[in-house]
Amino acid sequence: QVQLVGSGGGLVQAGGSLRLSCAASGSIESINVMGWYRQAPGKQRELVATMTDGGYTNYADSVKGRFTISRDNTKNTVYLQMSSLKPEDTAVYYCNGKRERWFSASRKGYDNYYWGLGTQVTVSS
Repeated sequence: QVQLVGSGGGLVQAGGSLRLSCAASGSIESINVMGWYRQAPGKQRELVATMTDGGYTNYADSVKGRFTISRDNTKNTVYLQMSSLKPEDTAVYYCNGKRERWFSASRKGYDNYYWGLGTQVTVSS
């Protein structure tokens, strides 16, 4: 089992910044990707940003250029720096850990999903 503890949400005005943190513990060798998803009221949970153990990043188009994901492997912690926040960024943000598996040179899948408790991010206009 992997335990994920996220923190750093809050209320901020449009154009402001926040930084989220997520610390992993437990059987962390069972995951090789960490990142953040979010869910706004009435919407499905969506990927925000992820980073592999090797440093490969993936961002939602809606946050590219505004959000930056980073990680400190010595602390098993991933960070999400959010800048130029917009009201549409308002959501509950969930820390995520998962395992990426490659089945061929062009086909990959994910399993071993773990979730932290969500942290609310509210951006006022």
